[in-house]
Amino acid sequence: MINYYSKETIQSLIRKREGEIKLGEVIVKNTISTIEELRASQIVFVIIGIAEDIGVRANYGRAGAATAFKPALESFLNQQHNDFLDASKICVLGEVNTSDLMDEALHLHQKKSSDIQKLRNLTEIIDARVSDVIQKIVSLNKIPIIIGGGHNNAYGNIKGASIALDQKINVINCDPHLDFRALEGRHSGNGFSYAFYQNYLNNYSVFCLHEQHNNQASLNEFKLNSNKLFYCTYEDVFIKEVISFNAALQRSINFVNTTTCGIEIDLDAITNVPSSAKTSSGISPIQARQYIYKSALQLQVAYLHIAEGAPVLSHIKADNKTGKLISYLISDFIKAVLSKTQ
Repeated sequence: MINYYSKETIQSLIRKREGEIKLGEVIVKNTISTIEELRASQIVFVIIGIAEDIGVRANYGRAGAATAFKPALESFLNQQHNDFLDASKICVLGEVNTSDLMDEALHLHQKKSSDIQKLRNLTEIIDARVSDVIQKIVSLNKIPIIIGGGHNNAYGNIKGASIALDQKINVINCDPHLDFRALEGRHSGNGFSYAFYQNYLNNYSVFCLHEQHNNQASLNEFKLNSNKLFYCTYEDVFIKEVISFNAALQRSINFVNTTTCGIEIDLDAITNVPSSAKTSSGISPIQARQYIYKSALQLQVAYLHIAEGAPVLSHIKADNKTGKLISYLISDFIKAVLSKTQ
């Protein structure tokens, strides 16, 4: 289920410069080609991509989330290796194998109910592959950093980590959407509801929810399960100003700071970042970085998932800044986790 990246593949993404050391030049020395090699290594952080947007399309969204991993990885590998970030405990594993499913989904149309069902069936297959990979990584006491794909992959992340740890896990999610839609077949809008009702997800906190982009049924689920489900809204922080950004973030962190926790961010949350549901009114890149850093610093981390970035959309020119933003988020996460061991 893993397309392992070779040394040659990783090296091809590195832009070397005399007198400097890039992160990739250190990371390439940690190239892994089997799970057994990973088990025997001193690696802590395992970067893996998911190049799919089937789950987004199954939720009537725009394709493009399959394109995030490569530009994000290239940007990350070409950051400087220096006093601020030691790459010796990082590896790039490769990608979850989804190419066959992407080929199968290529000519399916969202306006056909039968095709929507086929997309949702394919999403279930992706679920199984993602959960299997994440289970393997977490069971080795490594921390997966999952880049790309739709937010449907939160389900596989949660299930895989839960099975590996033999317990329900908590999750914090920075997202305009609860992604807690009905259990109507798998797609990017119900990864957390499926994980919750299948007993993989314990406490779930959503940070900076957008009030008018969530259906009443999902909001009702949070009211009915208020001891396990929590959100703070973007409007409370930035429009009504009834709570500060830092206080709202701390409240969200505290809600899930009871056991091992996954950290999720949907790039839809950040203003003008190309994504499956790009927003003109979101948090800033700096606030996204603060969310990642402070969450990773305080929580017992199971994984990081950066979802739904779509630097290549069919109707716009490719946006190279998206990959750079994702690389910042990865670096902030790693620095926060490592700072707790120093």
